[in-house]
Amino acid sequence: MAFVNAPTSSAPQEEAAVASLEPSRPPAGRGRPRDASRDAALRQAAMEVLAQVGYRALTMDAVAAQARAGKATIYRRWDSKLDLVIDTCNELVQRRIPEPDLGSVADDLGEFLRAFATLLTGPVGKAAQALVGELPHEPELALKFRESFLLPQRDVLRRIMERGVRRGEIGPNAPIDTVGELAGAGLIYRLMLADEPLDTGFVDRLLNEALLPLLKR
Repeated sequence: MAFVNAPTSSAPQEEAAVASLEPSRPPAGRGRPRDASRDAALRQAAMEVLAQVGYRALTMDAVAAQARAGKATIYRRWDSKLDLVIDTCNELVQRRIPEPDLGSVADDLGEFLRAFATLLTGPVGKAAQALVGELPHEPELALKFRESFLLPQRDVLRRIMERGVRRGEIGPNAPIDTVGELAGAGLIYRLMLADEPLDTGFVDRLLNEALLPLLKR
């Protein structure tokens, strides 16, 4: 803001008055940068609370207490507990399950499914189990959970098998979608319904006795 045609003699006083009315601005380049390690600690706390009490009972206050942080710290990063939970699941899965490319369908599927099984039997899996029970009652949560947690894993499986098609290991008409669905269903069934461990032995049997024969029949 500036005054037009102001007398020269009063310019310094008027400029000072104008400056006093303008909002103060922080110097360029100042301000606290976002702490990635703090984000990780908050996600870890969210996952632990989710595994303990489930999605409905989870609150930002509980996550803040678990992380020993202020609730405002959480709301500066996530607008709602839905955003926090979905981001937490997605970030942890992406960080802990790299996409293998070892040169063969059998090796890649085995590597990925064993890593996914290990994830599901750990803290992330417990949090995911707590979410699954809520999905029929929380349509928005169900949509976000599928998009962020389930579909990325399906897409990894599909890419592994598509590379196998390009290498000539499996035929172009192989039931890729069916195999992907069976792989996910087998792991989830073993984790949530069967009273038996989701371990390497089960993953190897699923791979060698069901998935690979179906791909190569």
